[in-house]
Amino acid sequence: MAEKWTAKRVTVRLEEAANTLRRLRVSGLKPKGYGSSWPDVIHEFSEAYGYNDLVVKLGPPTAESITRMDEVMEWLLWLEPDQVRLVWLHAENVPRKVIMAKIGASRDKVWRMWASALMTITTCLNLMEKNLVATKVSQHQVARQERQNVT
Repeated sequence: MAEKWTAKRVTVRLEEAANTLRRLRVSGLKPKGYGSSWPDVIHEFSEAYGYNDLVVKLGPPTAESITRMDEVMEWLLWLEPDQVRLVWLHAENVPRKVIMAKIGASRDKVWRMWASALMTITTCLNLMEKNLVATKVSQHQVARQERQNVT
């Protein structure tokens, strides 16, 4: 049997899904506007030789990470809309004060709602794992019985 799902594992997967969605390039949702393929013009000497911080942009996500993101999106169907919003804001690393303002609740209430949502997802995942294992075991038993009936 696979590892048991915990709130920590669920949190890591939610954060990975938010990161994958951020890196996913989706075209056609916004008008392009005006643009140029020319590089930015460097106006000052200090801008030319690395005095500013380097900005690294990650490439597009892999197919496996997109598949895992889709799986996480299905998990969110188990939650209430307010819980989905809270969990997703937390996965995007939005500061807690901003989350409290958007949800309209105190710090303790927001934390309890978030923990409750994580436990809901964790419980559902663990129940699914048990059902899948039971299904696989029963399929294996049926196949074994069929082999015995043939011989």
